[in-house]
Amino acid sequence: MRTEVRTRSEVLEIGVIAPPEYHALADIHGGRSYLQVASWAAVKAEWSSELLAWRNSDGEVVGTTLVLYRRLPGVSRWYAYLPEGPDIDWADPRLERWLDPLLEHLDRRQVFAVRLGPPAVLKRWQATTLKTSVRRGCRVDDVLPDVVEPVGSSVAERLRDLGWNRGGEEGTGGDAQPRYLFQVPIGGRTHAELWSGLSKEWKRNIQKAEKSGIEILQGSESDLPAFFELLQTTERRNGFRLGRSLAYYQRQYRVMNAERPGRMRLYLSTWHGEVLAAHTMNVVGRRVWYQSGASANHRRDVRPSHVLQWKMMTDAQQLGADRYDMRGVSDSLDPEDRAFGLLRWKLGTGGELVQTVGEWERALPGPINQLLLRAMTRYRARG
Repeated sequence: MRTEVRTRSEVLEIGVIAPPEYHALADIHGGRSYLQVASWAAVKAEWSSELLAWRNSDGEVVGTTLVLYRRLPGVSRWYAYLPEGPDIDWADPRLERWLDPLLEHLDRRQVFAVRLGPPAVLKRWQATTLKTSVRRGCRVDDVLPDVVEPVGSSVAERLRDLGWNRGGEEGTGGDAQPRYLFQVPIGGRTHAELWSGLSKEWKRNIQKAEKSGIEILQGSESDLPAFFELLQTTERRNGFRLGRSLAYYQRQYRVMNAERPGRMRLYLSTWHGEVLAAHTMNVVGRRVWYQSGASANHRRDVRPSHVLQWKMMTDAQQLGADRYDMRGVSDSLDPEDRAFGLLRWKLGTGGELVQTVGEWERALPGPINQLLLRAMTRYRARG
């Protein structure tokens, strides 16, 4: 089944695409997120899914997306979610050419509301800029950014004009994926340049770990229980809970690597045979992400996490990555705020904090769809 919308220029059609063709089209618009690979649908086992593609009048695929579907309990209609997608031309000033066919397709699929996560960036702050701005009560948005991205600003304006609401606004339930990301630019830099970008503290801790006899290994699925045990230790120590089970990581490792070997990797930092830190990394084309990190409470003096991250960064460089994405951080620059600790640690890599346009949501036309969206928001809030 295909849905199309006519514009003054070109017709874009949307329809289901087979996994093999979808896999081959990962870099149409700057690279697909690991949350948009086909295997991610199997990771999110509680959701239904569909792979879609936009085609131009010549039948050429010009955009793709993974759509996750979840039914509101007791209702025969569906909620659609496009995590960090779709992969379309967000610089196109006529976004309705892309979004109208999507909405029509979802309407035929009995969807009452949809949420998407444009990858467009709004602002960038260099690590040096933020380090000099750390003070009590300060937040990232209080600091003048080093770069304001015009595409991101226009995407936000156009989405609002088209009737979409920003995640985090009243009634939307907030972003499901982090809006503030920390990334280390890698493309075009030498190993020496990457090292020179590290803070003195990071360099000192990496050298200390190496002298202490820390060894870095790539683990396998059989090492995931050790990783998960350390993750639980880390959650208790730092006062947060990701809410993921060991089975979740085992499923992710299995299905993503079945799709493409090396897509999900587990790195272990060992000292005299004991695993002191374990981090996961995802690879899609020229994009690399550090997803989850864990470390023990003891022998923190040998700095197992700094050297582990350095190994992952340099491996990402060897893989030809443009950026090493360290994922979400808090927007707090308050040194007394516990949430600032993670950002402070990542600032030592010499990278940059990136603010995306965030997630956007809207109900589809229909007399009860807005009511169903409110009900879905309350349902999500209950966890």
